[in-house]
Amino acid sequence: MWQTTLSNFDFKPLGLAIKEARLSKGLTREQVGSMIQIAPRYLTNIENKGQQPSFHVVYDLVTLLNISLDGFILGEENSHKSSKRLQVEAQLDCLDEDELVTIGKVIQAIYGEKCKFN
Repeated sequence: MWQTTLSNFDFKPLGLAIKEARLSKGLTREQVGSMIQIAPRYLTNIENKGQQPSFHVVYDLVTLLNISLDGFILGEENSHKSSKRLQVEAQLDCLDEDELVTIGKVIQAIYGEKCKFN
């Protein structure tokens, strides 16, 4: 039976994704720490050193920053949607229908046939 333990799970890629998502949202470590009640230094260690966070800290971070864990737990080939895709979808969720049409036209103008959608 396949079994993964936390002791052999590499948190560095997840830490980097947390850092990338935090920066893309324009949040400081102090702001995130305050929001989820952890020390900014703890977040620094998670982001830069791959320090193993508790489950509730992982949950709080991925929820706050819209990060999918699928690619980190199942492997990228088994991931349905990447963290970056989920972040973009979260940004699109705040737009109304007219704004979504505009974004669709911009994507079509930039990427042409690759992203054609009716």
